[in-house]
Amino acid sequence: MAVEHSTGTSAPAPGDQTRIHNIGYRSYDGPRLGRAYARRSLYSQSLRGAYGLGRSVKSKVLPMLLFVVMCVPAAIMVAVAVATKANALPVDYTRYAIIMQAVISLYVASQAPQSVSRDLRFKTVPLYFSRPIETADYVRAKFAALASALFILTAGPLLLLYVGALLAKLDFADQTKGFAQGLVSVALLSLLFAGIGLVIASFTPRRGFGIAAVIAVLTITYGAVSTLQAIADAQGSGDAVPWIGLFSPITIIDGVQSAFLGATSASPSGVGPSTAEGVVYVVVALGLIAASYGLLMRRYKKVGL
Repeated sequence: MAVEHSTGTSAPAPGDQTRIHNIGYRSYDGPRLGRAYARRSLYSQSLRGAYGLGRSVKSKVLPMLLFVVMCVPAAIMVAVAVATKANALPVDYTRYAIIMQAVISLYVASQAPQSVSRDLRFKTVPLYFSRPIETADYVRAKFAALASALFILTAGPLLLLYVGALLAKLDFADQTKGFAQGLVSVALLSLLFAGIGLVIASFTPRRGFGIAAVIAVLTITYGAVSTLQAIADAQGSGDAVPWIGLFSPITIIDGVQSAFLGATSASPSGVGPSTAEGVVYVVVALGLIAASYGLLMRRYKKVGL
């Protein structure tokens, strides 16, 4: 019968088996760039993404195509004005964005979900907030990026018209004044459309749903308001036309520029709001922009928890 003999050494205690291995991790000794740098980086990345820069070729096709579509009519107008030695451009600067509002709406519908829906779908928003960046930084960067992208989309054709008008030797003072009025108009449009698009897109992680929802809000409201304005004008209720225009983003912009920027109204009657009514339009436009920012803040405070 075999007999086991003790070697005289006891088994090592669990604590004695602990080892610390230095595998090369080092602390970061460089500069801490902080929230401002993170916010600028997020803004830059989001703005580049709005035109597909830094992404695949497929991602560049639609935004670049829409930008070209926005600029082609302006280029044709410039060519005609130069060739015929016209005394004025065929379209006012403030009128151009209203005419091309379908293209602008399509751009917002395609790029607002691209800006925020992927972060929601892949649940990366809490990762942003684990760094120095905060909710306000994220919202401001995304809002500013989409508004800047829209301003580039809408101001680019106006710049083309302005340069063409100067080449056609049209009056410098008149063209500069019209160009400045057009820039003010598209700047307000960019802020308003960016806010509305981001709010809608932030409530769904599915990009397709976001695109459909943004298109529906921007196009259906414009069609409904235009129809109601035409009915009111046909029935002799012209006083109601300006107030109906408060229920669509594009007609709000049209009302503001008709009241204060010397633009011709796109309403069926061709008569824009008075100065007093224009003040209401401005308040509503600024209120919608502020409300969009507030809703985005509330939404991402919940998402980031």
